[in-house]
Amino acid sequence: MSELLDESHPEGPYDSLSQMPMSKLSNTELSRFIDFIEKFEEVTEDGLSMSHGYREMRMMIHVMRNHLAGRLTTPTSLADASGLSYGTAKRGIEGIIKRGLILSRPRTKSGKTVSLHPSHAMIEEWENYANRIKVLLGETLGLDSKSDSSSRLVLEEPYQSTNVISPPAVLSQRLDLKGGLRVLMHADPTFMAMHNLKRQLEVIFGVSVNNKAKSVDSLREEILANARFSHSHYDIITCNLPWFGELASQEMLLPLDDFIDREGYNLSDFHPEAIHSSRYAGKQYGIPVQTSPELLCYRKDILESAGLTPPTTTEQLIRVAKALHNPGKGLYGIAWNAARGTPLGHTFAFLMAKFGQPIINLQRIDGGYAFEGATGDQLRPMFLSDAAFRACEYMLDILKYSPPNILQMSWYDRARSYSTGEVSMAYCYTSLAPLFELNEKSPAWQNTGYLPHTVGNHGRSFVPIGGYSLAIPANLSEERVEAAWAAMRHLTCRSMSKLYILNGSLVTSRFSVSQDPEVSALSPLIDIVDGMVRKNILQSWPRPPVPGITDLTTIAGNEIFEVLDGRRSIKKALSMAQDRADRMMRDSGYY
Repeated sequence: MSELLDESHPEGPYDSLSQMPMSKLSNTELSRFIDFIEKFEEVTEDGLSMSHGYREMRMMIHVMRNHLAGRLTTPTSLADASGLSYGTAKRGIEGIIKRGLILSRPRTKSGKTVSLHPSHAMIEEWENYANRIKVLLGETLGLDSKSDSSSRLVLEEPYQSTNVISPPAVLSQRLDLKGGLRVLMHADPTFMAMHNLKRQLEVIFGVSVNNKAKSVDSLREEILANARFSHSHYDIITCNLPWFGELASQEMLLPLDDFIDREGYNLSDFHPEAIHSSRYAGKQYGIPVQTSPELLCYRKDILESAGLTPPTTTEQLIRVAKALHNPGKGLYGIAWNAARGTPLGHTFAFLMAKFGQPIINLQRIDGGYAFEGATGDQLRPMFLSDAAFRACEYMLDILKYSPPNILQMSWYDRARSYSTGEVSMAYCYTSLAPLFELNEKSPAWQNTGYLPHTVGNHGRSFVPIGGYSLAIPANLSEERVEAAWAAMRHLTCRSMSKLYILNGSLVTSRFSVSQDPEVSALSPLIDIVDGMVRKNILQSWPRPPVPGITDLTTIAGNEIFEVLDGRRSIKKALSMAQDRADRMMRDSGYY
């Protein structure tokens, strides 16, 4: 290393920052560099609201860097970063606050200590400033703004507004929540991203954030147990979309309509089916945080090499699965949810829908079936229908071309089976797609195609919607409700949804987030799902959010498992499922 610092080194002198050889600039290059510095100064002065004399650039950089990293900025740390004396720095900080670029937020009720954060206006200024500097650099380096080589450096329309979503800003007032914000969440990539952003969320909210993650069945059990307490243990709970009928009908959730009306809260940016699924009896009980449809994933490279086309009907899928099934080489046709109980129950409901019939007797309407306000005979289980019988036959068919552990396989297992290359096709929720979409080691990486569910006789093309909405427990202490609403609104906002995706998720419930170029560039799946939503093929009716739906799918998953395991005939299993389901629905007073 010592010879690198020797000015007599044959390669020439090294600059102290990079320790790399320095080459002499030509007059033209030096002239261009001087022009760049002059323009850089002009763009900086024009783009940022700075006063001279207080080293505000250093202060702004420090505040912005800490905000993006989720670190807390105090007046003392900002003064130290400025390099000025404390008194001079203090006057400079006060000037920036007065201009509305920095928010000063009390850290305690007394207000004696504060934290400093960039305002929304400051964040927008720096985004615009960064875009203009990128263009200036491109011009200086002689890059064509429309060429591939500069596509990551220069924006094509640098001075026009784009649909790039800004980073989340902090709340102007810290949440008034003793003991911090308490969130019950689902253990999937979106909520794990939320958990990994815990420190940044704490800066945004000004309080500690306490997350508790559960698997899907355990999550529902925890919600039901929490509802029995006199005061909720959670400020916000995460609800699977099909649960809203059950939870709202039993008054376990707080209606949100008063908050929405009071603030003129606009729901039009959310996927309509996600909003619709978070309603019950004409009231809104949840705000969507992720839309995760179940799609048929297939290996484009494998099907192409085998001369096979992607299947669109159940018959085609069986033929493709058979052709790709090679147990001798450890390769199997398709993975799906066949584990006893809830996983298999969901598969059964979706397969019934393939053959044109919901699991309950919903009224048919244009484009699907009506589930909101369903009562009486509309809630009658349909296990004795032709669609139910055909769904079971279909499962027995694809069972032959499934991995040997298929009867233990649920959501994560099937996604992992696909991501490792064990199977060539899989039904998979997009919330688990990061296992192969963002994993370069997966053989399915950049080799995956996505399709709606294949259709059977009398069926129509559809994609069953999955996902979660955030809700407030009805038994939350009154003094915590306003803060819980403020937190929930922020956790589901555009900027936070984008942040989850940038930190490992691939799902959103907002149109605007899917259209963000930084988001859509991460995976083709973003645009695929967005297109499906806009074509209105994402549907809730295959697993409708009505009272009793969870118990129905559990009954289906237990009774039909006996068919897959070879211990019961289809006819017998469906008859037993119908008897149990009728008795459960009557005993519960649903019809």
